[in-house]
Amino acid sequence: MSLRIETFTNPKFGGVFRPGNNTGGSTLFKALGHPLAAQAAPDLRRRLRAGGPVAIYDPEGAVESFDALYGLAGIDIADIYGQRLESVERTVLGCRAKLVSELAASKAKTLFVAAFDAPRHLQQIAPLRPAGMQVLTLDALRLPEAMLSNRRKYLDPLNFATNFALLRDSADLHTRVVSVNYWGGYGAADPALWLCLFDGAGRILAHWTEALPAANGSVTIDSREIRRRFDLKEFAGSLFIHAIRVAGHDVVKYALDTVSDDGRSLSCTHDANAWPADLYAGVPAPDDGEKIVLWVQNSHPVAIPPGAVGLNLMGSQDIVWLDAEIAPFGTYPLDVAKLLPAARWPQQIEVQAGRHFVRPRYEIARGGRRHIAHANVERIDLEPDPFIPELARSMGKGYIMPLPVLPTDAFASTILPTPMSTAQRELPLRILLVAADGRTLAERFLGRIARRASLALDIDAWLQEAAVTLPQGYGHVELLYDFRDGGEADGWLHAIGRYRLRRSGHAADTSFGAHIYNTPIVYRDEPQSYTGAPPGLSTRLFLRLAEPPADTICHLIYPASLPWAATSSTELNLFDAAGRQQASRQVAIACGGSYHWRYQATFSAAERQAAGPGAYVQVRDTTCRLFGFHGLAQHDDAFCLDHMFGF
Repeated sequence: MSLRIETFTNPKFGGVFRPGNNTGGSTLFKALGHPLAAQAAPDLRRRLRAGGPVAIYDPEGAVESFDALYGLAGIDIADIYGQRLESVERTVLGCRAKLVSELAASKAKTLFVAAFDAPRHLQQIAPLRPAGMQVLTLDALRLPEAMLSNRRKYLDPLNFATNFALLRDSADLHTRVVSVNYWGGYGAADPALWLCLFDGAGRILAHWTEALPAANGSVTIDSREIRRRFDLKEFAGSLFIHAIRVAGHDVVKYALDTVSDDGRSLSCTHDANAWPADLYAGVPAPDDGEKIVLWVQNSHPVAIPPGAVGLNLMGSQDIVWLDAEIAPFGTYPLDVAKLLPAARWPQQIEVQAGRHFVRPRYEIARGGRRHIAHANVERIDLEPDPFIPELARSMGKGYIMPLPVLPTDAFASTILPTPMSTAQRELPLRILLVAADGRTLAERFLGRIARRASLALDIDAWLQEAAVTLPQGYGHVELLYDFRDGGEADGWLHAIGRYRLRRSGHAADTSFGAHIYNTPIVYRDEPQSYTGAPPGLSTRLFLRLAEPPADTICHLIYPASLPWAATSSTELNLFDAAGRQQASRQVAIACGGSYHWRYQATFSAAERQAAGPGAYVQVRDTTCRLFGFHGLAQHDDAFCLDHMFGF
């Protein structure tokens, strides 16, 4: 059963009543479940228990979320009152809700206003509150004012720009979180990061505030430095990241690198998506000789009970549940084979998460090598869109899911379409093989792929079968909807790209979803924009750089649903850690094509030295929208790859 919190404001997610359509990520559960709020909550519960009987006024539908995270069992609840006429006689915590106009008749000793910014609500009901009734509110859980971006509205999303990172450090394994102060670029004058590190059992190892550099300066959080600073033993747990006093963006974006001293573990991934979901998908089953661990990071101050987390093969109703409790804010390494011993690549695994944790990472170990990738949110609120088959008339290719074909002399590439919505009973698809110059070299109709089927496309085999070569040695593929044999779609098309280094066998996975690209025509929220309303027709991507002697890989793709500018006008701008530009390169990518490059071959040794530690590259284009992938390369022995983020 899902945790009764609302992570997205959508009635279909359950929880409290909300009129209207999905309006995005919820803030209430973040405010209630913040580690500092969790420290204050026991005192509030104690006062409620001692102050019974308690009348609860729930004007904004918060009390069920509070109960889910902290529990109201043992508290003598007299009545529950609501403000909205639509909520009358709705059952809340086993009580029939009354209208707040009936509060005057209450004999309760204490009034619990289950809302933040409670003075406004208290003023509204002042004539109704019986004399002598003491008042408790959720404001007892408020963060310090100095941490807030908007002090006038506590549940402003900017006050809770939070995320989780999987942070580990051992004798030979280390992690590094890298981001940039993009909030300064939106006018934030004094932003910072409040950080709280939990071990695997959910115990706090350290908490501190990290100052951010000037606008567009980079920030690095290195597990090795944290161990030294706080004199810690080995750990594998969650780093809670809260960007405070920010502007413009309520999402904490970062790149996360995991490296080992011997070079046999190397991977990169990105932010965890701060809104826990009911389901995740896009987790591949293990291939022969592989072990897959799913890292479950409990994102709340309440334990995940046994039987609340489960796995099943995609398309199967046979769910196997984890018979273990995961502590509040704890991290659990779930061995996939223990629940699904018969699962084998290219089968796919669905994760029953119940809104208990953020997007999990999965770690694949094979032959002494390891790499990490992430699952994706499986949507439960979508239905087939009957207009998508008609998009071709006005939007050409419509939705495009692009993935790199890495240089074929060094890498093998495999593509695996992945169902990512409960509405997807099938995926009617075709795939294009596209050269770097934008020419389509081969095309294949994949049919109506059933939900429980897994079709892995080996690019080597396809090149041989089609008798074609990639002129520049690399390119990309595009997965597109194709309704020649009928079928349905919802626009939430995803795929995994799996890449293997031929010389050593080191592998990397990356996954993402389809969008409509580079057309001024708008359909729903496409083409998406990072900072404003659609259409998004420009690019600002963040490329973190490897620590020497490793190099940085970047693969940029210029997808276009309709013909757009013949070539991009792309700038590769090199910035130092303080956000000062040190060098720039101009690149022209063919419409529909791609560009594969490496940092050390693109910028001179003198430019790299001038940029120094903490440098990064901003991929900027004001003429078109690019999709990018970044990675690290350690000689010809190990590498990693994931998609880039923008701001």
